[in-house]
Amino acid sequence: MRKVCIAAGTVLALAAGPAMGQQKTVKIGFISTFTGPPAAIGNDMKNSFELGLDHHGRKLGGLPVEVIYADDQTKPEVGVQKTQELIESNHVDFVVGYIWSNVLLASVKPLVDSKTMTVVTNAGASQFAGELCSPYAFSTSWQNDQTPAAVGLYMNQKGVKSAFLIGPNYAAGKDMLAGVQQTFKGQIVGQELTRWPDQLDFSAELSKARAAKPDAIFAFYPGGAGVQFVTQYVQAGLKGQIPLYTAFTVDDLSLPRLKDLAVGIPGAQEWVNDLPNLTNQKFVADYRAKYNASPSFYGAQTYDAVGLIDSAVTAVKGDLSNKEGMRKEMEKANFKSVRGNFKFGNNHIPIQNFYLQDAVKNSDSSYSLHTVATIVKDDQDRFHDRCSMK
Repeated sequence: MRKVCIAAGTVLALAAGPAMGQQKTVKIGFISTFTGPPAAIGNDMKNSFELGLDHHGRKLGGLPVEVIYADDQTKPEVGVQKTQELIESNHVDFVVGYIWSNVLLASVKPLVDSKTMTVVTNAGASQFAGELCSPYAFSTSWQNDQTPAAVGLYMNQKGVKSAFLIGPNYAAGKDMLAGVQQTFKGQIVGQELTRWPDQLDFSAELSKARAAKPDAIFAFYPGGAGVQFVTQYVQAGLKGQIPLYTAFTVDDLSLPRLKDLAVGIPGAQEWVNDLPNLTNQKFVADYRAKYNASPSFYGAQTYDAVGLIDSAVTAVKGDLSNKEGMRKEMEKANFKSVRGNFKFGNNHIPIQNFYLQDAVKNSDSSYSLHTVATIVKDDQDRFHDRCSMK
């Protein structure tokens, strides 16, 4: 566990009217990765959550906020332990976060059994969208298949006839490759699932891809693994030979390290930093001013969790025992999102647009991601009909 951040400077008893009941704070448990190379993702999520609290005056629904940050260390067994501690020992009102699908899946049972209000801000395991859905669990990201499915549609538009798929061998990796196959109309000439998270040498997989002579390679590697994959793809001389299409590999965290290597490698995402709505423009500008860096999609999705929780606490006038009231309000998605308007499906996964993004080198020699086009509008994940909620 990292530390406890006390918002508004105090958790002393506050004078509260009858509408507030006995609740003094909104207690939030935040689970992410804060050690090792993936800490860059966890810190971006934390920074964005803290910025969201700043923008809400360090209060949600009029109540001060206490956040307990917990490190899952990228390990499912640690993630479920931290989840249980937050629920049973810290008695949090909300659990927020989760980067990794395998960590989320390990933690779903204690979350659901305790009916803890949950906002997942990244992990998009298909089971969480389907048979493991819960009335008290929401996502501000996506189901894993959706982003690579958008990439598959774009590959069709580019006339790609054959593809070689590469990704890590864990829940999200399997979902990602399945997502491409869902929409890609060409032939899959090969597929490789690599060890996760310790394999960072992809020479064997790239050699197999070269030998298969596909029109394109699709890869899903988040975080530092993505930097290694793209670097080795370029070093192998494949960039000029076999186009690379990606999901969650080239982002605002990896781009400063990849630089020219990322230019010309397209990807898809439901959020890009230049989306032209006022909420997003303020988020991006204030993040850059506060942290001297650009936020990533991980952070954008986490920033949205603050607005979603605020809407819920406001609706029940601070009575956090009223979970049904909070659930009904959250289902409306009645807050200002950095991605513009969206709505929740019956499984509490967003129905939203997915955009083509590309990396460009700017006139000042910096690099940034830009929206090129909308690939698909109002996309709903394909697992929603497996969710018992209607």
